[in-house]
Amino acid sequence: MTAHAQLNEQQLKATQSGYAPVNGIEVYYEVYGTGQPLILIHGGGSTIPSNWGTILPMLCSNRKVVAMELQAHGRTNDRNAPESFQQDAADIISLLNHLSIGKADFIGFSDGGCTTLEIAIHHPQLVQKMILKGSLIY
Repeated sequence: MTAHAQLNEQQLKATQSGYAPVNGIEVYYEVYGTGQPLILIHGGGSTIPSNWGTILPMLCSNRKVVAMELQAHGRTNDRNAPESFQQDAADIISLLNHLSIGKADFIGFSDGGCTTLEIAIHHPQLVQKMILKGSLIY
């Protein structure tokens, strides 16, 4: 993480954070700001600070931003089952239910873009807008 990202992360404080019981694991999440919900879905091998640390302050200036660390990433534990885009999507939907968030905008980076597509395909009623960055579609 760059010094700039570390500085932004230190200055920015989550309004809510913790662990949510989601499909047999404890998913770590952070919520920032207020307004229309924006859900951030990180790429493979990433975490909240490594994927979003630099831009998070800009995103939450007028939005309610929810970032989480998916199965076996960062502060979220693993389950005794393979990780898949479908499982990640199911975990995110459960987390949004836990946080009482309905329709939202989504940004998915890399593998998170594939997970975002899974959400859009299987739960289109929850997706207002979506941005896919650096995604590979198979």
